[in-house]
Amino acid sequence: MTVTAERAAEAGTARRLVIGGFVSAALVAVLVATALSRQEVVPGIAIPGPLVEYGLPALRVLLDLAAVAVVGLSLLPKLLGFDDPDRTEPVMRRARPMAVTFAWAWALLALVVIVFQTAELNPGLVPTPGMIAEYVDGVGAGQGMLFSAACALSYAGIGLLAVRYGEKVPAELRIVIAFFGLLPIPVTGHAVDSVWHDPIMISMELHVMGAAAWTGGLLTIVLLVAGDRELLARVLPAFSRLATLALVVVGLSGLVNGLATMALTPGVELPGALLTNEYGLLVVAKVACVALLIPFAAHIRFRLLPHVAERRATAVVGWAAAEIAVMGLAYGVAVALTSASLS
Repeated sequence: MTVTAERAAEAGTARRLVIGGFVSAALVAVLVATALSRQEVVPGIAIPGPLVEYGLPALRVLLDLAAVAVVGLSLLPKLLGFDDPDRTEPVMRRARPMAVTFAWAWALLALVVIVFQTAELNPGLVPTPGMIAEYVDGVGAGQGMLFSAACALSYAGIGLLAVRYGEKVPAELRIVIAFFGLLPIPVTGHAVDSVWHDPIMISMELHVMGAAAWTGGLLTIVLLVAGDRELLARVLPAFSRLATLALVVVGLSGLVNGLATMALTPGVELPGALLTNEYGLLVVAKVACVALLIPFAAHIRFRLLPHVAERRATAVVGWAAAEIAVMGLAYGVAVALTSASLS
C-alpha cells in the first residue's frame, strides 16, 4: 500500500509539473512578446490599458490550451481502441469528465475574450452589452469567437452524455465538434486581401488542427496513459504516426502562412523583414520552436518507442514534458503573432 501510494503521489506530481510547464511556457512567451511589441503612446490617440493589452493575449493563450486539451481527450478513445474495455474504460472514466470541464473553460474563455476584444477596439471605455453586440455583429473575429464558444458548449453537452453512457456516444462526434470549434480561431489573425486569401486560410486551419491534435494527444497520453506500460505500448506507436504527420503539416503550413502573409502585405520586403519586422521576428521565433521540437519527437520515436513496445521503464514522460513545454512556447508566440504589427 505504501509503495502504491508513493507511486500515485509521484505520478500526481509529474502531472502537475507537465501541466504547469505547458501553461507557464505559453503565458510567459505571449506576455514577453506583448511587452516587446508594446505600442508607443502617441498624444491624442487612445490605446488600450494594461489590463486589456496584457489580459487579452493571456486569455487567448488559455483559450487555445483549453481547446487543445479537449481535442486531445477526444482523440484518446481512438488511440486506446475498443478491444479491451476492462483496461481502457478506467482511463476513459477519468478522461470524459476532464473533457467536459475543459470544454466549459473553453466556452467561458471565448466569451470573455469577446469582451476584451470589444474593449481593445474601444480604448478607455468599459464594454456594455450594446457595444459587445455591435462588435460581434460587425467584426469577423467576434463572430468567430462566438461560434467557437457555441461549439465548446455543444461539446460540453454531448460530453455529459458520454460521461453517463460511455462510448455509446460516438468518439467521432466529439472529435468533429472539437475540431469545428477550432476552425474560427485563425479568423482572429491577420487577413490577407488577395487571390491567395482562401488557400492561406485553409492552410491556417490545417495548421491549427494539426497543432491541436499533436499537442493535445501528447498531453493526454502523458497525463492519463503513461503510468500504464501496457496501454502506453499500445497507444504510443499509433500516436507517433499521427504526430509525425502533424509535425510535417504544422511545420510546412506555419512557414508558408507566415511568409505568404508578409509577402502579400504592401511595404513588407522579404527576406529582410524577417529580422527587422515585429511580425517577422515572431515568425522566426515560432519556426525555431517547431525546429526545437524535432529532436524531442525523434528521440521519443526512434530511441524510446522500442523500449516502450517491450514494456520497459523509460524516461518518456520527461522527454514528453520537455516537448510539451516547447509546444507551450510555440502557442504563446502564435497568439502574439495574431496582433503583431506587419508594417
